[in-house]
Amino acid sequence: MTAYLGFFAEIVDELLAGGHKALVFSQFTGHLGIIREVVESKSIRYQYLDGSTPQKERQRRVASFQNGDGDLFLISLKAGGVGLNLTAADYVIHMDPWWNPAVEDQAADRAHRIGQTRPVTVYSLIARHTIEEKIVALHRAKRDLADSLLDGTDMSGKMNAEELMALIREG
Repeated sequence: MTAYLGFFAEIVDELLAGGHKALVFSQFTGHLGIIREVVESKSIRYQYLDGSTPQKERQRRVASFQNGDGDLFLISLKAGGVGLNLTAADYVIHMDPWWNPAVEDQAADRAHRIGQTRPVTVYSLIARHTIEEKIVALHRAKRDLADSLLDGTDMSGKMNAEELMALIREG
């Protein structure tokens, strides 16, 4: 098991020991398959959903999770990032960052919805010295720019032309 998956397993052990449930998102179904192997090797009950899951089965799995069948819900970011109500979970784990932070926010909102009675904690697992760090930096820049526009402050006056062009090129 890689250090990355080992760290994931430690987090899951800690959450389950505390009586918590978690949604685990990845944009890659292959990565979800590897995570699934780790979860099964630890005999953890879980639900699984990706783009190939038929609508009826998808509804059944969501209902099962909400009714207590499973401690983890492994979900493809694109297939399950919107339209699901998964308030049985109070933790969200993003296994890899998506280019658009709003997509991750939408996914986390599956747990943080009307009917949620507990605080929701979101983890994003980012490996050091990888492109993931650059994606997270891009997230920050996009959020700062959006926040400045919403606040009415002029972020563009605080950024030089090179920084603005980098945002446009990368975003």
